[in-house]
Amino acid sequence: MAKKGQQIKNLNSPFGLVSEKKRQTHLSSGHKEWTEEVFLNEAKAEETVSHNFNPHFGLILLRILLLAGLILLARVVWLQFYRGDYYYNLAEGNRLRTERLEAKRGIIYDTHHEPLVSNMANFIAYVTPSNLPTDAGLRQAVLAQLSLILGESAITSLKEELAVIDPGSADFYQPVVISDNLTYNEVVQLTIKLHRLPGVSLATTNKRLYANLSNWLATTSSTLSLNSLSLILGYTGKISPTELEKYKESGYSPLDYIGKVSLEAYYETDLRGTNGSKQVEVDALGNEKAIISQQNPIDGRHLVLNIDARLQAKLEEIMRQHLARIGGRRAAAIVINPQNGAILAMVSQPSFDNNSFSLGIKQADYDALKNDPDTPLLNRAISGEYPSGSTIKPIIAAAALEEKIITPSTSFLSTGGLRVGQWFFPDWKAGGHGWTNVTKAIAESVNTFFYYIGGGYEDFTGLGVERLGQYLQSFGLGRPTGIDLTGETSGFVPTAEWKEQTTGEPWYIGDTYHLAIGQGYLLVTPLQVANYTTAFANGGRIYQPRVVQEILNNDGSIYEVKEPKIIAENMVSPENIETVRQAMRQTVVSGSAQSLKSLPVAVAGKTGTAQFDSRKPSHSWFTGFAPFDNPQMVLTVLVEEGGESTDSAVPIAKDFWQWYFSSLDTSGG
Repeated sequence: MAKKGQQIKNLNSPFGLVSEKKRQTHLSSGHKEWTEEVFLNEAKAEETVSHNFNPHFGLILLRILLLAGLILLARVVWLQFYRGDYYYNLAEGNRLRTERLEAKRGIIYDTHHEPLVSNMANFIAYVTPSNLPTDAGLRQAVLAQLSLILGESAITSLKEELAVIDPGSADFYQPVVISDNLTYNEVVQLTIKLHRLPGVSLATTNKRLYANLSNWLATTSSTLSLNSLSLILGYTGKISPTELEKYKESGYSPLDYIGKVSLEAYYETDLRGTNGSKQVEVDALGNEKAIISQQNPIDGRHLVLNIDARLQAKLEEIMRQHLARIGGRRAAAIVINPQNGAILAMVSQPSFDNNSFSLGIKQADYDALKNDPDTPLLNRAISGEYPSGSTIKPIIAAAALEEKIITPSTSFLSTGGLRVGQWFFPDWKAGGHGWTNVTKAIAESVNTFFYYIGGGYEDFTGLGVERLGQYLQSFGLGRPTGIDLTGETSGFVPTAEWKEQTTGEPWYIGDTYHLAIGQGYLLVTPLQVANYTTAFANGGRIYQPRVVQEILNNDGSIYEVKEPKIIAENMVSPENIETVRQAMRQTVVSGSAQSLKSLPVAVAGKTGTAQFDSRKPSHSWFTGFAPFDNPQMVLTVLVEEGGESTDSAVPIAKDFWQWYFSSLDTSGG
């Protein structure tokens, strides 16, 4: 047997020799006797060869050895000069660590460059399954240590995730999050013990902190809040498996946070930025010794909104006050610039605090929000669908004028309603409104007039359902407006064919009457109502509504300006638009919204009361524009189950415009 330290010939090694010491390091003490026996057998084999040596055989063996040597030399040269870097890097990998450098998510500002969101550090603990110990006992020891730091529940979830990962799959090499939103104490403990936890890593990501009070709000009124911005800004959250599959080609990893809804989701590509990486040399304890290479992250782009935080907060405050007054809970309001489609404010009530999602919402809290009958997670302004009530009448009047079935002077007698066979279609005013032309019909919201021009009566031929539908669609109903928010719905414009296919019943004259006054099957969103109101404010154009004004590079330079985009125009002639516009002014002067006459500026509008359930109060609507001579603002208000518009929707509009035109510096200073 060879002595300790003596080189032993290894018949299975291409290099021929291996030290006894090196060989034994791969064997446990329990295998020592087996090792010695193998070595003795190898020594006996050498003796056998020496006793039976043949010169011819030796020559052949020498040639073989020379050939093998040449092959080996060539292999060494190839490995050294052509694959040297590759194997060097593999060797270095044993003491190199790649760290992720998180890009900062872009900031979202209001129109005055007031920041509405900021970034704060979020620490994540994760494991890479392929780097965990293969020995079951060692792996369990790592998980036990993690359990002491992060809690048993987190490790139980981790074990469940690891159990379904196939070692042969790509997931085996992907990070698996153990816990995020780590506390300071958890981060310290993990950092100290990380070198003894193979496969475990720490990463830093950004989590969003949304503003509930801006500087202006804090100095103006302690009662104002910006919770309603949650439905505009949205929130970020940990990427889901479904989202990861969808965005894997864009470089996302299981460690990423992603925009879930609204602006955060719609502008995810701009806001996200690009993560960097750093490769560092570490010592045995995992401490950084040197930076080998580094690719700096590219921070995300910033958004500047058309939203004015001051308008948003005041509108939310006024809506809360009036909802409390009438005992209401659900409402929506939109302020839009009719000259370019810019959304200046958008409030939906109730709402929620998006920080609860960004900072990690508890399942019980999420379930409470999800199951709330008032649906606080729903942005009613863009996703709520309601019968329009009489707010639709300006479109119907404009269509009748355009089709020349009436003139501005055409009048019908309103005696309280129309009777067709056994059915009676009432006016809202008992006894009727007397002789009524188009101006009076809009100002006083006379149903009888719109029954005539919508469905006809006796020898008068109305528009009919087909033409009604065409004009409603031309003003943007029945399809999304294209606003830059997620979750917008399309509303619904019914047709005779749809009713027959859906219900098996024909379209009746009563259906046409209901459609002409915004009842029946017609459904609209508050945004759609606001958007078609802009056409009567500006002379006949409808712009695509825009929340974002411009996108900035991370250095503050302009990346993209969101230019106004006309999506509909020339629906009717300018003359007919002006006729309806003047009639909407009369709604305030002598009609159903006379309480607005006291405002500092002249305004115009249309009220609406939409029935939807005989057992519940009607929805309350108001939509209008101001100032009348040079409209800069369209305001649309919906109060669910608010009853008469004069009791709920109109007072909200009045208080907001009173504040805006009396108290606010409209120059933006």
